Amino acid sequence: MRPIIIGAGRGMRLADNTAHIPKTMVPVMGRPMLEWILEALADAGLEADQVVFVGGYAQAVVEEAHPEFTFVTNDDWPNNNILLSLLYARDHLRQGFLSTYGDIVYSGSIVRKLVESPHDITLGCDTVWRRRYVHRTQHPETDAEKLRAEGELVTELSRRIPSEQASGEFIGVLKMSARGAETFLAHFDARAQQYAGGPYREGRTWEKAYLIDLLQDMLEQGVVMHRVDTQGEYMEIDTVQDLSFAEDWWQTRPA
Repeated sequence: MRPIIIGAGRGMRLADNTAHIPKTMVPVMGRPMLEWILEALADAGLEADQVVFVGGYAQAVVEEAHPEFTFVTNDDWPNNNILLSLLYARDHLRQGFLSTYGDIVYSGSIVRKLVESPHDITLGCDTVWRRRYVHRTQHPETDAEKLRAEGELVTELSRRIPSEQASGEFIGVLKMSARGAETFLAHFDARAQQYAGGPYREGRTWEKAYLIDLLQDMLEQGVVMHRVDTQGEYMEIDTVQDLSFAEDWWQTRPA
């Protein structure tokens, strides 16, 4: 099982911070977000030389910093989104994988839970996510990738879930076994054939689909997914405002 870091985007809402570097290389609390991610992966036994990095904007910056990575290039990154970006690493998914967004900070404990999960598809979930949305005006709760679950079983993934009905926020980190990856790829191929070049879900085109769009589609088709939880050891850095909040978010996390 290889870790896949999805880091193709620039992150325009981080303004001048990404003028010359990709979003994942923006410093948070003194070091690039990518370094936080690598530390969390290493805590679960996933080392940097195992990483498959999906690059795009300013990829050379990451290549220089981490020549040990295996790189794949999303050369159409301005026109697609997280889902299609992940699939540039398709050749590395079939044996099972752990994928992570590149613009987040989280602890190794949630990665260990994901790696240890016996299930085919397991999602990381922050159960105390709403504390980070207080005064977060540039990225409100309506933008959160919310998750609804019954116990460990995930039942819904959508930004449209009312916050008070959400079990937590999907943190952008998931694990799939080889069987889970096979199911995921089969659903991707079927939907690509059906929706490429046109509208897909929640007003987005297929090309601009988020990962949660396909995961929700799979849930509706009866695919079983589980969750493992973190209680606050996670944060997303999407805007300049988020950068200003990051240290306080991390220092006051419940864990």
